[in-house]
Amino acid sequence: MSANPLARDPANFNKPPHISDIEWETRVKLAGTYRVFAMLGWDESIYNHISLRVPGTEHFLINPFGLHYTEVTASNLVKVDVKGNLVGHSDWPINPAGFTFHGKIHEQVADGHCVMHVHTTPTLSVCCLEDGLSYTNFYSAQLWQRIAWHDFEGITLRADEGDRILASAGNKQILMLKNHGPVVIGATLAQAFSLMWLLNRACEVQLATQSMGKPQPISEDVLASCAADSLNFDPRYGAGEDALAAFIRRAEKLDPSFRY
Repeated sequence: MSANPLARDPANFNKPPHISDIEWETRVKLAGTYRVFAMLGWDESIYNHISLRVPGTEHFLINPFGLHYTEVTASNLVKVDVKGNLVGHSDWPINPAGFTFHGKIHEQVADGHCVMHVHTTPTLSVCCLEDGLSYTNFYSAQLWQRIAWHDFEGITLRADEGDRILASAGNKQILMLKNHGPVVIGATLAQAFSLMWLLNRACEVQLATQSMGKPQPISEDVLASCAADSLNFDPRYGAGEDALAAFIRRAEKLDPSFRY
């Protein structure tokens, strides 16, 4: 393993010649998103994951196991196949628990090009509630009928749980692993990010509301309207691309080393 994951001199760094332009662009954007997660406090020591398909291939990029999200860069992201086998060279392994269900989703969900999993305090707390997510605030209303649930089976190390996770998810893009944390499936990195951002905000507001009293109910007609009208999913407004780009710019101002 490399002693210093950020040892490269940015002034003298060039894109590795064996990596295509589209793969490099994907690497930079994914590494930037890892930095955004760290900036937002969505990191969890060296754990949890964002996996993303390299366009036009059956290969996926995921974070190196052992590095904090602030140490993830375009060049140290690990490329694997759908079974989690290393493609090419890497100085770092991947977390086997991280790709158990990611690989299954990538393999079997047609538009499952990006998978995110976090343990943020708000989302994990709601996953531990018997009644789950409450559709009683502006953010959760936009997620109406987008969420599925999966019973807790412990640490996701066993390959056969991947099939059960898929069955639980059905056609939903957000799967709440009970007592564990959320999994978000997106056709793009930006779409997955938008879903995760909405979910995290929904859970933050729910926990704050429940600490003060009983939430105001929202009718199902209004919930359906909110879910249909959400700009986070509307391609006319970037379908999350504009928001993710803005967050990556913020992260880059803090530290641009993810680009190398």
